[in-house]
Amino acid sequence: MRVNVMSGLTRATAGTAVCALALAALVAGGDAPANATPATSVVINEVYGGGGNSGATYTNDFIELTNRSDAAVSLDGWSVQYHAGGATGTWQVTTLSGSIAPGGFYLVGEAKGAGGTQALPETQASGGIAMSATSGTVALVSGTTALTCADPAACQSASVDLVGYGTAALRETAPAAGASNTASVQRSDKADSDDNSADFTAGDPTPGAANAGSGGGDGGGGEPGPLRIHDIQGASWLSPHNNEHVTNVPGIVTAIRTTGSSRGYWIQDPAPDADPATSEGLFVYSTSPGVAVGDSVLVSGTVKDYYPLASGDTVQNTANLSVTEISGASASVLSHGEALPAAEVITPTTVPSAYAPDLGGANIESTPVTPDRSALDFWESREGMRVEVDDARVVGPSNAYGEQYVTTKPSQAPTYRGGTELRAENAVPSGRVEVVPVDGSDPGVSVGDVFQGATAGPVDYSLYGGYTIAATQVGTVRHKNLPPVVATPQSRRQLAVATYNVENLAPGDPADKYTRLAQGVVTNLAKPDIVAVEEVQDNTGATDNGVVAADQTLTKLTAAIVAAGGPKYDWREIDPVNDQDGGQPGGNIRVVFLFNPARVSFVDRGSSSVNRSTTPTAVRKLKGKPALSLSPGRIDPANAAWNASRKPLAGEFRFRNKPVFVIANHFDSKLGDQNADGRFQYPAQASAEQRAAQATAVHDFVGELQRVDRKANVVVLGDLNDYQFSPALSVLRTGSPTGHGRPILTDLISTLPRDEQYTYVYDGISEVLDHILVSPGVRGVRYQVVHINAEYTEQTSDHDPQVLRLTP
Repeated sequence: MRVNVMSGLTRATAGTAVCALALAALVAGGDAPANATPATSVVINEVYGGGGNSGATYTNDFIELTNRSDAAVSLDGWSVQYHAGGATGTWQVTTLSGSIAPGGFYLVGEAKGAGGTQALPETQASGGIAMSATSGTVALVSGTTALTCADPAACQSASVDLVGYGTAALRETAPAAGASNTASVQRSDKADSDDNSADFTAGDPTPGAANAGSGGGDGGGGEPGPLRIHDIQGASWLSPHNNEHVTNVPGIVTAIRTTGSSRGYWIQDPAPDADPATSEGLFVYSTSPGVAVGDSVLVSGTVKDYYPLASGDTVQNTANLSVTEISGASASVLSHGEALPAAEVITPTTVPSAYAPDLGGANIESTPVTPDRSALDFWESREGMRVEVDDARVVGPSNAYGEQYVTTKPSQAPTYRGGTELRAENAVPSGRVEVVPVDGSDPGVSVGDVFQGATAGPVDYSLYGGYTIAATQVGTVRHKNLPPVVATPQSRRQLAVATYNVENLAPGDPADKYTRLAQGVVTNLAKPDIVAVEEVQDNTGATDNGVVAADQTLTKLTAAIVAAGGPKYDWREIDPVNDQDGGQPGGNIRVVFLFNPARVSFVDRGSSSVNRSTTPTAVRKLKGKPALSLSPGRIDPANAAWNASRKPLAGEFRFRNKPVFVIANHFDSKLGDQNADGRFQYPAQASAEQRAAQATAVHDFVGELQRVDRKANVVVLGDLNDYQFSPALSVLRTGSPTGHGRPILTDLISTLPRDEQYTYVYDGISEVLDHILVSPGVRGVRYQVVHINAEYTEQTSDHDPQVLRLTP
């Protein structure tokens, strides 16, 4: 079906053609008689009274006119008038001037509300009428005197055109339906029938453009406008036509997204230019697309560089990149069933080896798009265009939103189980890219699985995942069935110490989570003697009610371990001060020691009357050996390094009558750091300074233990929220962010083969967040990362545990 779209507007000049209706004179003091036959010239095209209301996109109400004749019409001396639509009340007037071209639009802005996010495009007239979003009447009048009519027939006779909507008593035959805060009433492309209910339908507001329901002018005969997609995208990161209204942009519809918060469709120009930096694809934002894949269309609307924003972000401070799109869009369908532009096949050598350029933290948007410079540049130059990856290996598992990651470079930094690994700061693997099916389906894949055949669709950008293939075609899944890792059990003479982030464990979690955590401890970790557990919430979970005790959480966990065939673990922990340790508000997460009293004993030290939440533990010399003043105890809890963060838990254990000091940690998270997939490169890590300060406190405490006994058995472990090559880990090991100090700890993850150095998978990147470090006095070290969660679509936690076996 053909859709009419906008052509240009001109100001009235001498000799401008006018239709007979425009020459009708007003009777002084009254309503002018007018021909009540269906309008064939200037008509009301769209009415929107929801501007600035809750949920609205546009900040203003508006009335839109269109010219259905083949000659320009002067609107000098005309007006649009509004009535509440009932049997009583008065008409409010907004005067018009200028002219409206054949097939053109004339936009009248009205009152502005407190809501909405987007201003109207350029208006040709403006008033201050506050129109109802749901019910009212608008008249187009060839005069400026307020109407006095109060019944439908008289008002229709007095008007050039009349539109009633909602429950309006003043209307043509019956009022149009469906007007709301988010929907206007819009004229269809059929001939005017003098029945508002038949001539108008509700849809997304389209000010200054053809209607979503195919209404409006003749669009200049369906000819392409002056701009092509590559002109709109330009050779820069932001469109050179941002916030401009564009008309009749040609393209082929390549994909439609009908789910999620960003609905709409992609178009691609089958006639590309020769500039590799300018994309030939574009997203059209529309909750009611009204087009089909393969349609050849002409799209009109407003160009927007849309930034996906996280909570608290603004366009000015977000680290995310933008998506160039057309919003408030309408489409004229020229033909159906056209062949889609061929998808560009991405091979292992297509994407540059660097993921992002080093700009010293500057905004990449201030540089030209350079497709061979980095992966970010490459994908930006293809934004909205169809691409294809064949036999793509999964490097990040499916999540609850149907998102997963594949690699276009199978040999780039591979892990031994099929992932792709982060091996240095700012060295994101450039082959990794997100895949999200546009139909909202969930492939349910894990790391190492393969999408056999072609996975194809237009290039998009998402809030958390960076550049994405919005897949219209997903390859057939070949599951690798990656086996979970099972640790080697400790011998009678070996002490086994593990760390496990249990991801906001609370009493209200499903029984299945407790069962699976218990199986992980019993089967996969092989019943370690000591387990440092991170992210244990209080007895009421995320309910922020002042409760800090976690005995119910720990009772459920230890009971589940017994039910799974494990030992009856005892525990030690220190309740935090309410809402002082970060994490999920109200959850009061903390680190906890679980230990098997049949194998290892805990040395309790210090008075029970001491407030251990705020009182620091200290290293004492007892009979020539180190001892803790408080066990369990916290390391320097008043230090500003621990503000809104978990405090380390230090404990003194005995195994085969040998002392072992264990320090459990959960360092400050990376929340608030700039996005590695974003516009600031390399991204600033605001959280790194706090982690380095935390590492300093723990390093110095370990140093105190070693000053008493340089052969002391010290194990530092937990979720440190940073990489093995990070400044924080250098500080923890050596006291220096550059690693030039004398090492007092060895980070065991770095002793593994390079392709095994990961504990976590984030956005398709296998990386290290969890660590076990040991002092030089620790002997007989055997260490394993136990992969049971992070690589799988079904997860009990987002972290993988790890276990150390040592011989004190």
